[in-house]
Amino acid sequence: MFSGSLVAMVTPMREDGSIDRNAWTSLIDWHIQSGTSGLVVGGTTGESATLTDPELWQLTEHACEQARHRIAIVVGVGSSSTAATVERARRFSGLPVEGILVVTPAYNRPTQEGLYRHFAAAAQASSKPLILYNVPSRTAVDMLPATVARLSQLGRIGAVKEAVPGPERVRELLAACGPQLVVLSGDDATAREAILAGARGVISVTANVAPGAMAAMVAAAMRGDRESAARLDAPLAALHRDLFLEPNPIPVKWALAQAGRIEPGIRLPLTELSAACRPALLAALREAAALQ
Repeated sequence: MFSGSLVAMVTPMREDGSIDRNAWTSLIDWHIQSGTSGLVVGGTTGESATLTDPELWQLTEHACEQARHRIAIVVGVGSSSTAATVERARRFSGLPVEGILVVTPAYNRPTQEGLYRHFAAAAQASSKPLILYNVPSRTAVDMLPATVARLSQLGRIGAVKEAVPGPERVRELLAACGPQLVVLSGDDATAREAILAGARGVISVTANVAPGAMAAMVAAAMRGDRESAARLDAPLAALHRDLFLEPNPIPVKWALAQAGRIEPGIRLPLTELSAACRPALLAALREAAALQ
C-alpha cells in the first residue's frame, strides 16, 4: 500500500490565500496520469500549520472522491497536542483514505517515551494504518529507531516516513524493526540511496513538479537498478537541492506557479520566493524539464 513515489501535495491557493479547488482537481489528475503512487494531503508541504480542520476535511474528501482508489490517499493529522492528534486521527480515519500521517510533535520536544505514548495513542484511535513521520529539522525532536521499533509492534503502524538524510538511518530502522514496517524516505536528495538501502519509496517534494521523473527514478531504485536510478536522478539533483533554497513549501509553490499549474498563493507567515532565489530554481526546473 505504501510504496513508490508518493507526493507531499502542495495546497493550491489563490493570491488571497483561499483554496483553489479547480487547481486541486487538476493536480490530482496530473499525478494519477504521471504514475505517482500516493497523495499526502495536509502534510508540511501542504501548509498543514495554516489549514483549518474543515479545509483539511474538504481537501481530503475531494481527493478520495476524485481518486476513486486509483491512487493511495494519506492525510496528515499530526499536531503538538496528543489530545488533538488523537481526536483528528479518530475522525479523519473515517474517510476512505489508505493511511494517516502523524508527525512528531513540534516545539514541546518530548522524550522518546513521550513520543512512544503520543503515537501509541494516535494508533489506538485510528481505524486506518498510521505513517509515523520523523522530521527533526522541522520539529526539533528526533524519533530514534529504537522508539520506532517499539511502535512497530503495535497494531495499525503501517510505515515510517524518515526525513533524516541518507541511507544509514534507513539501515538502522530496518535492523531495529525488521520487514514488518515499511520505511519511506522523506528526503528527496538522498531518496535514491535510501531506497537502494531498503526503503520502499519516498514521500517527495520534488514529485510536485516532476512527478513522472520521480516515479521512474523510484521504480528503478526499487528494482535495484543502480545505474538506471542514478541516470534518472541526475537531472533532478538540482531540484532536490533548490526546492529548499527557502523553507518548504515556498520554492515548490513558486515553481508550480511558474509551470502554470497553480496561482502564486501562499499563507502567512510564509511569503513568496525571494527574487534572489528565482534564477537558480528556474535553471533547476529547466534541467529537469519541469516547465510547460
